[in-house]
Amino acid sequence: MQFQQLQYFVAVAETRHFTRAADLVHVAQPSLSQQIKALERELGADLFLRARGNITLTDAGEALLPLARRILADADTARHEVQELVQLRSGRVRLGATPSLCTGLLPDVLRAFHDRYPGIRLMIEEGGSHDLVRELARGALDLALIVLPLPTPSPALTSVELLREDLVVVSSPDAPKPGHGRRTVRIADLEGERLVMFRHGYDLRELTVAACRSAGFEPDFAVEGGEMDAVLGFVRAGLGMAVVPRMVATRAGRGLRVTPLARPGLHRTIALAHRSDVAPPRAARELQRMLLER
Repeated sequence: MQFQQLQYFVAVAETRHFTRAADLVHVAQPSLSQQIKALERELGADLFLRARGNITLTDAGEALLPLARRILADADTARHEVQELVQLRSGRVRLGATPSLCTGLLPDVLRAFHDRYPGIRLMIEEGGSHDLVRELARGALDLALIVLPLPTPSPALTSVELLREDLVVVSSPDAPKPGHGRRTVRIADLEGERLVMFRHGYDLRELTVAACRSAGFEPDFAVEGGEMDAVLGFVRAGLGMAVVPRMVATRAGRGLRVTPLARPGLHRTIALAHRSDVAPPRAARELQRMLLER
C-alpha cells in the first residue's frame, strides 16, 4: 500500500468521480485509475462500485476511508513538525524595535536566542513605532517592539504588553544637578534647562514634549535630531539633559548622572506586535516566547 494510492482513493471517495479526482490531485485519469486498481488488488477487495455516472463506496471502501484520512492527516502533521524543526536550524527573524529598546532590552534576549538557535539569522530594523507598524503591515517584519498607545490603533495588528518602563533624567556629572540637587526631579524643574532632544518621529521626543507642555512650558533644546547613542554622547559632553528610559540609562555606563522623576513620573508601555492575519514563522514565535518570558 502506497501513500499516493491513499491520496487517490480519498480524492475519488470525496468527489465520487474519477476524472474530477484526477484533476484534484493533478494526475492523469488513467494513472489514477491504475493506482486505485493496484490498491484494490493489494487489499483483496473492491473499494468502489462503478456504474455509469455513479461511483459509490463498497463496505471495504467505507471501512478504509476514515483510516486513509487519518493516515494522510498524520503525514501532514509529521511534515509540518519537521518543517518547524528545520526553521529553527536555519532561516531568519525580522525584528523591528525602537533604538532605545535595541540599546536596553534586546541585547540580553538576542544573545540567549542566538546561543540556543545559532543557525537563525537575526535581522534588526530600528525605527519609531509609526514606521515599525507600517513595516509590519506590509510584511517587511515578522515582529516589532513598539511603544503604546499608538496615535492611530491598527486593527491589522495583534499586540501584547511586554513591560512598563520608567523614564529618568540623565545629565553630565560635571553639569549642575537638575532640580536644584534634589534626589528626584519634576518635569516642571526642566523649565529653563537646556535639553538634548531626539529627532522628529522618535517616541521619546513626543512623550517628553507632551509632558513639558502639560507642565505649562515649551522645552528649550540645546541640540535636537539625534538617535539614542548620539543623545547620550551629547549629554556626556555637557550640552544638556535628556529624558531616557531607565533601562538605557542603566546600561549606558559611566559618564552620566541619572536622576529619577518624582511621582507620578513618566512611563512608557512597550508591546510586542505582529500581523493579525499571518502567523509569524516558527523561529519568530520562539523569539516572541523568549521576549515574553524574559
